[in-house]
Amino acid sequence: MTPLEQFLHRAEALMARLEAVLPPPVPREPDWKRSFAFRWRRRAGGVGGSGHFLQPVAHASTIRFEDLQHVDAQKRQLEQNTRQFVQCRPANNVLLTGARGTGKSSLIKACLNGFADQGLRLIEVDKADLADLPDIVDLVASRPERFVIFCDDLSFEEGEAGYKALKVALDGSVAAQSDNVLIYATSNRRHLMPEKMSDNAGYTHSDDGDLHPGETVEEKISLSERFGLWLSFYPFRQDDYLGIVAHWLASFGCTPEQIEAARPLALQWALGRGSRSGRVAWQFAKDYAGKLPAEQP
Repeated sequence: MTPLEQFLHRAEALMARLEAVLPPPVPREPDWKRSFAFRWRRRAGGVGGSGHFLQPVAHASTIRFEDLQHVDAQKRQLEQNTRQFVQCRPANNVLLTGARGTGKSSLIKACLNGFADQGLRLIEVDKADLADLPDIVDLVASRPERFVIFCDDLSFEEGEAGYKALKVALDGSVAAQSDNVLIYATSNRRHLMPEKMSDNAGYTHSDDGDLHPGETVEEKISLSERFGLWLSFYPFRQDDYLGIVAHWLASFGCTPEQIEAARPLALQWALGRGSRSGRVAWQFAKDYAGKLPAEQP
């Protein structure tokens, strides 16, 4: 090894040791005027290049409240909670749970489109990045806008770091919660963690069982209970599903005759997918409308 190579090797080792002890770089503020929606991203690199940043979303979803059918009660509650929030009145963190494809995520995106002109902003955070929630809150705490942190399709396995980070962000830190930040999360699990038969079997007190099985169960539901508002979503009935199909076909410009002709095909589509959901209805409508002759929608 030449003297130059030895020097470079020692320099790299020194830089690696410095990275381990230096504080992480302060996240850089984005251009707030570029978008109403942002994603929390990790930046890879060497010393001074690693860190996190808010990435403006160039083309945010345009879905509206009117596009979401047969979830009127959930829509009403989330819209009211968000209205309270943008008006600087007390409002709750929200957990939306239930059947897949029923509009949980879309309803949150519709909130952004409904209240963006009143100062609402959306920050999407992946589950893997939930440990960064304190940094995100610090970054936006002094801003005049109102921020909803959006965690989609959330669920945890035992021992995941993001679980405790989210608990602290919701209601467990010595620092007061920032009044311009709420957390809206969606999940197919009501309690966000798998619930096992062994949780109840612990009550039998086996030779090596949990001495306090009730506390184990309490720990599993403690995260979901920190959300002040729970909204539950259920599978759609057949008529509801067909109504959603009709709404989307009409949005693509289909005539009433074409929509009526599509009904049996829509049912076959749902049967093939094993689900009657808003997502399946949207996918069918795109497929059906896209196959119509070019001179028609």
